[in-house]
This record gives sequence, structure tokens and C-alpha cells, in this order.
Amino acid sequence: MGKSAATKPAAAAAPEATVDHLPEEVTSPAAETPAAGTGGAGPVQEYVPLLTRLPILGLSPQVDEGHWAATAFRGEVVPFRATSFREGHDRIGVDLLLLDPAGVQTEHHMHPIAPGTDRWEVEVQLETEGLWRYRIQAYADDYATWKHNAEVKVPAAIDVDLMLRMGHDLLSGAAADKRRSPAERRHLGEAAKVVADTAQPVDARFAAAIDERIVRILAERPIVSLPSLSETRAVLVERTRAGVGSWYEFFPRSEGAKKLADGSWKSGTFRTAAKRLPEIAAMGFDVVYLPPIHPIGRTFRKGPNNTLDAGPNDPGSPWAIGSAEGGHDAIHPDLGTEKDFAHFLGKAKQAGLEVALDLALQASPDHPWVTEHPEWFTTLPDGTIAYAENPPKKYQDIYPINFDNDYDGLRAEVLRIVRHWMSLGVRIFRVDNPHTKPLHFWEWLIHTVNATDPDVVFLAEAFTRPALLHTLAKAGFQQSYTYFTWRNTKEELEEFLDGLAHDTADFLRPNLFVNTPDILTEYLQFGGPAAFKVRAAIAATGAPTWGVYSGYELFENVARPGAEEYIDNEKYEYRPRDYTRAQTLGRSLAPYLTMLNRTRSEHPALRQLRNLHVHGSEDDAILVYSKHLPGAFTRSGKADTVLVVANVDPHSVRETVVHLDVAALGLPVGSTFEVKDVVTGQRWTWGADNYVRLDAFTEPVHILVVKPL
Repeated sequence: MGKSAATKPAAAAAPEATVDHLPEEVTSPAAETPAAGTGGAGPVQEYVPLLTRLPILGLSPQVDEGHWAATAFRGEVVPFRATSFREGHDRIGVDLLLLDPAGVQTEHHMHPIAPGTDRWEVEVQLETEGLWRYRIQAYADDYATWKHNAEVKVPAAIDVDLMLRMGHDLLSGAAADKRRSPAERRHLGEAAKVVADTAQPVDARFAAAIDERIVRILAERPIVSLPSLSETRAVLVERTRAGVGSWYEFFPRSEGAKKLADGSWKSGTFRTAAKRLPEIAAMGFDVVYLPPIHPIGRTFRKGPNNTLDAGPNDPGSPWAIGSAEGGHDAIHPDLGTEKDFAHFLGKAKQAGLEVALDLALQASPDHPWVTEHPEWFTTLPDGTIAYAENPPKKYQDIYPINFDNDYDGLRAEVLRIVRHWMSLGVRIFRVDNPHTKPLHFWEWLIHTVNATDPDVVFLAEAFTRPALLHTLAKAGFQQSYTYFTWRNTKEELEEFLDGLAHDTADFLRPNLFVNTPDILTEYLQFGGPAAFKVRAAIAATGAPTWGVYSGYELFENVARPGAEEYIDNEKYEYRPRDYTRAQTLGRSLAPYLTMLNRTRSEHPALRQLRNLHVHGSEDDAILVYSKHLPGAFTRSGKADTVLVVANVDPHSVRETVVHLDVAALGLPVGSTFEVKDVVTGQRWTWGADNYVRLDAFTEPVHILVVKPL
């Protein structure tokens, strides 16, 4: 079901175990009363308050006041929060009423967080795909209010008889509630008898009313009055791969490509590319992303390093889609046939890999669309078709699509193309430059596809302004590229990672690619091997989805002069690589990437998004953060905690003290604990304040598994 399906969802039923009835909805017309200051002349409608009896505000998760459903992935631990309070000093309780996609409701008691803020929270692990709905219920907790007052008055000999009588009435009423278990009713009834027995000392009567067992029973199932309900909100839970994955990008044409004696090239094929899949899987990656695999135009074909003059043997950019051989539903003849593509998909599945295909809505001047549907492009006053530009960059080999000339025709064609590749087995699409297309189109396309195939995932390559990037996610994209590649300092990374985990997690899932064919940052160009380790370690541990573009493991770091793109860019030429030789010579990052992915698979805390906590250090280059997952949410039943300490200056040796919020590690404040570095195997005993030394020229990052002593 699409994310916007939650605009006006059905209300979740109230739990019979906590309230006798729910407040009725206001359905009758407002009463007519005289208008103030009019001398009684003229009826006006009575104002109906927006607040419920006990105010319930600030629901989370929610997106734009419920305009879209919030999102989560299967297995994600989602914090549900609300602000609720009442006038005066009486105690209240707050519950989450959660309705799963099958219509089964569960109740979860919420607990107060951040004293003085009236903010309440409970974490729930959502394990079923589909649309969940929830409401927040606030209520007066009559026993908790009485207990608080009695603990002040009875020891001070104030209103003792009155307080004990009130306590007896509460306990006997709860004991008569047939919705409680026989054991609960028996304990409550016995306590009520003791409280009512005036022959016993006051202390004994009072002790019976606040016995630990009674407190526990009435905390689990409170005595409720003044029940109030929030509006309904929704959370769309998608498959785990929509939120968790390790991506590897490579060009099939480069895998197995050979340079011939005459200087021409023989392209790699799906068959030769399939031979590399086991090696990619062995590094722990689970998604292989392919750039466009379609025929490439010849008109204005780009040559090496984005030059305007391509030679007869230059393959051109895969993003210049379309030629006489076909368009977006065709396969480049050099790569093979649909049968060969099916072979590639089969080998990927055999290796435990999913295949993501590029969806680039643009065309070369040779695309069949240009002659069959010229209205799908922008025609300039001189009669030419506008090519793509991102000044000062020019893409003469690409025509952008214009949706405004024939919106219905274009969206039908794109849906046909997507369903074509889905029919061949593709379930993940990496969408090129979605921010250059109308957002309402993407919302329609993704929701239309997911209505019948909810397992299909769309990744937005949205390197764009925050508002646009965020709205693409709200419109339906399950994942998004981010500005991670340009966030390199400690201060930048603290703000960036904290924002991903807490500010946008209700709707945006980041895919932290460390590089792309278009992006080779100065940090990687000049940071040496340490920079490659630092960026990979932060990407792999900072978010549940991350990715690399092939060549990263070979420390490729030479840019085209004046640009942050790779020199001899694979977008414009074949780039076969000798990965085996690099590993034999000890010049490969593959073992490090393998270690990162293995650590991710072994530690469920790293496969969560919302649990990142930033800690402090006394050095402006030492980044510290943790991810903690309570045992209630792990298969083993044991808590899982990983602490990352990274020297983000790849040119230095740093010594400093890090300061940890021990409670955020799931441990008692003041405790000591063991940390084991999965990078080196070293162990230390740590507490809240710890000395660290990180040498960028050996190992710039600690990835520490936290164990209680």
C-alpha cells in the first residue's frame, strides 16, 4: 500500500482491558448560542475544542501531521513518542495502541523521558510488512495519584482514615473487575481487606496498599479514568532490504573487457560479469547495482574524460540511453540478450545478491522516442531539442524529458518500462536524478508499483537541496543518496549522523555511498589509504545501508584535473581491474570491507537507523558515536552495543580523552565495561572517560564491541 494511504485511516479500537468506553466523536451539529457582545442577537456555533480531556500532542513517528505515513523497515525498532499531561499534580498514564496490518491490536505502556518535558516514549520492533496504525491513549492513573498523595500524608498523620478509605475503594473496585485475571483479583481483594481492617495498625494497612506486588499489578493494568485518545497515525513497514543493505556498484562492460591488438576493445558481457559475483558476495555485499544496460547513442557520444570527440572504439556513457537497437526496454547488444541477463540474475541470486538496475529517464538523440514522441522533449525556438545542462557542465549526448507536454503518455511509458524489468526479476531500481523530474510523478509511479508489488524498492540519487531531497522521500522513495560524501570533519559528521538518526528517520532512509563514478572527493584524493578506511568504516556503521563503487577497494584516488571525478572515468571507457593481483600484493581494501560487512551481519545494532548516539571527545578530529540495541530486540536476547571512535584527520596521529554517556550504552551510570576492537582484536577496560590513541597511518578507527564486566 502506498505511503499516502494513511491520509485518513480508520481509528484503532480501544483496548477493553484499560477503559470501559472511549470518548464519543463529536458528530452532532454544534449548539447555537448567542454571540458575545451582540445582546443575544443572532445564533453562532459553539466552539469545539481541539484538545482532548487530557492533551495529547507531538505524536511521533509522523510525517507532516499525518499527510503521509511514516516509514520503517521490517525488524526496525521504532520509538513511539507523544507529549501528554494534565492540569494540577495528579498522575497520568500514557499507552500506545498499535494496530498491525492484520488488524490485531496490542497495547504498550509508555514511560516518561526527559523529566519536565511531559514527553512519553515506548520502543516497538515492527516485524510485519504492511500498513500499521496507532493512537496514543492518555488517562488519569487513579492508583498512582492516590499512592503519591498517601505516601506524603499517611507518614505525616494527615487525613489518614480518609486516605486509607480511598485506597480501599480503589483496590476493591479493581478486585471486582472481571477483566482481570483470577490471580490479580485475589491479590487485590486480599490487600483491600487488610486496608479496611481497622483492628490492624495503620502502618500494616498502608503497607498492604502499597505492597510491591500490588504496585506491579496496577502499573501493568492501571485503574483508569478520564481516558483520552489522539488522532490516528500510520507507519508503513517495508521489507528489510528497503532499509538494510550493503551495495556494490560496477559496470558489467568492464568485467571481462579486453583490449585488442588494433587498439579496439571487446566489451565484457553479462556472462563475464557474472563470474565476479561470488567475489562481491564474499566481501559481504548483498546488492549489486548496475548502471544503465541499454543501447547507447552515437550522436554527440562522449569520449574519454568527458571529451566531445569520441573515437570509433569509445563505448560512450551508459546514461546516454537509446539507439537504433532500442531504448529503455532493450539491452545493449555488447552485453548480451535477455537470456544472458536472466543468467546474470540467476547467478546473483545463487550468490545471495540482489540486483539493482539504473532507471534514468533521459534519452540520447538517437533514442526511438525522439522520432516517435518528440513531444516528450523540449523544443527550442530554433527547432532544436534542448540537451541536458548543469552549468558549466554540458551533456550534449543526453536529452532531458519534459513531462509537461504529455504527462499521461510519459507516465504510462515509464510504468511499462519498470514493469518490463520487474517481469525479468528486477526488484530494486536506483533512480538517476529524480529531483529533475516532477515529484508528483514519482509519487504516482512508486505508489502504483508498490500497490501490487510492495517489495520493489526505489533509491533516489538525489544530490540536491534538503527540502527537495526530503520531499522525494516523503513521496515514496524507500532510500536516498545524501551529502555524506561531503561531510568529513568531526563537527559535520556529528550533526549529519545525528540528524539522519533522529530528525528525518520517520521518512528518509540514507544510503551512505562512499564514492560514485561522478564523485571522488578531495578527502579521498589526498587522504591516502587512511581516508578510504575512515569513510568506509563510518558509512558501514553510521547507517544500516551503505555502498561503494568498484575501484574503491583499490584505493583509486586520481581525479581529472580541476574536477572531483575520476580520471579515465569508467562512464566513458572500459576499466577492467585486476583485483586479485592487488590483493596478492597487499594493496587491496577488500579485507577491510569484508570485515566491515561481517561486523554488520554479526551486530544487529548496526542494522538499525534510529539508535545512533553521539558522544564527546577532547580532540576536534576524534568522532565518537555508538549504536545500542536492547536484548528485547535481539534474537539472542542479549543487548548489542557497538562504539565507534574515528580519527577523521587521515594525516595525523591523535591522542585524546573520549567522554561517554554510559547510559546510552545500556549500562548503569558509573560502571566499567570491556571493549573489544573488531579491527585489531585488542581489548581494554573502559568507563565514562578513556584515553585513546588513533594512528591514521596504521588503524584510524576503533570499532568496539561493548561487553559488561
